Amino acid sequence: MDTEATSPTPPAPFRSRALATEAVHAGRDDLASLGLHAAPIDLSTTYPSYDSRGEAARIDAFATTGAKPDGPPVYARLDNPTTARFETALARLEGTASAVAFASGMAALTAVLLARASLGLRHVVAVRPLYGCSDHLLGAGLLGTEVTWTDPAGIAEAIRPDTGLVMVETPANPTLAEIDIRAVAHSCGSVPLLVDSTFATPVLQRPVEHGARIVLHSATKYLGGHGDVMGGVVACDEEFAATLRQVRFATGGVLHPMAGYLLLRGLSTLPVRIRAASASAAELARRLSADPRIARVHYPDVGGAMVSFEVFGDPHRIISAVRLITPAVSLGSVDTLIQHPASISHRIVAEGDRRAAGVGDRLLRMSVGLEDVEDLWADLCQALSDEAAAPVRPVAAVGTPAPRTRPPAARPTGSAGR
Repeated sequence: MDTEATSPTPPAPFRSRALATEAVHAGRDDLASLGLHAAPIDLSTTYPSYDSRGEAARIDAFATTGAKPDGPPVYARLDNPTTARFETALARLEGTASAVAFASGMAALTAVLLARASLGLRHVVAVRPLYGCSDHLLGAGLLGTEVTWTDPAGIAEAIRPDTGLVMVETPANPTLAEIDIRAVAHSCGSVPLLVDSTFATPVLQRPVEHGARIVLHSATKYLGGHGDVMGGVVACDEEFAATLRQVRFATGGVLHPMAGYLLLRGLSTLPVRIRAASASAAELARRLSADPRIARVHYPDVGGAMVSFEVFGDPHRIISAVRLITPAVSLGSVDTLIQHPASISHRIVAEGDRRAAGVGDRLLRMSVGLEDVEDLWADLCQALSDEAAAPVRPVAAVGTPAPRTRPPAARPTGSAGR
């Protein structure tokens, strides 16, 4: 049970602190004064109050402004002290005034779309590729939104009076294509730019420093980091955060406090995990780019722990042949995962759209974990060898493979910049 009566308030301003320091201390700066070392977990769903008039006034204030209520919590769907700690920490890492956490990354995106649609701004301009379910949510019009798909150069022309959002993902899932955030933000004009920065995390890029106004994370991935918690979070200014809190309260997409605790704990090791996994990923990308069994390697300039590669043979055989690497959807855990996007994460995207975005049938996506790189390479090699020795089974054509490209060497990630 949390021993404090209210959600944690931002501490007094500190001198500028390094990202690694913020990752450890943000959201926890008041613990010592409370006589605590580990962050407490408040599992209450409701909170006693003998002042019903005061409660009514606080609820009215929230309904009007969306600001966090002063004083003790009222109800867990409105606010929770443990979740608030995670929000405070993530906002500090992203360099935004606020952050609002949700039950999943898709719940977070849904809240953003509903918040903009509530103003009559139902049109979205988006750049593929995006995560498959994000693509589907936009394209299917499930929330009454309309999407115009374009490339980065066409964003300004695609914007209409009812455009409420421009959405990009960089590095993109699963091709790791990168977008110049600053250039895109300039093209957006007054329309907010949302950057899905799940793959990069604040360790590798902070989109608001380049002009984005909204940053989305599937916190299930690197922020949690251990494959045992689901959540989503939006980092933004306080004005938009207030609207998101109202949407979250009305729709119920709240983050459970245990998940908030695990995500806060995950942030403390985020820089160490990202840097270690990125070094291994860059080395694996280098070796794959020189392997004659590989048609093409995708590895972003910003670095990171994700590697995608296209094979000449049957990708399904490679998936079935790995032994150390786990064949599973998702990413960002301490163990290495591999999956076939056309079969799983992007299966919900129409085949023609999927291929046009570079998600071909021979593409594999690998989330590199913290294992020794030599062990990972040995497992990849045996899986590729098993595939090469097996009878070739037809795989849907994806066009002529591009030449193998040598990925950039791993770069230091001592700051939150690129």
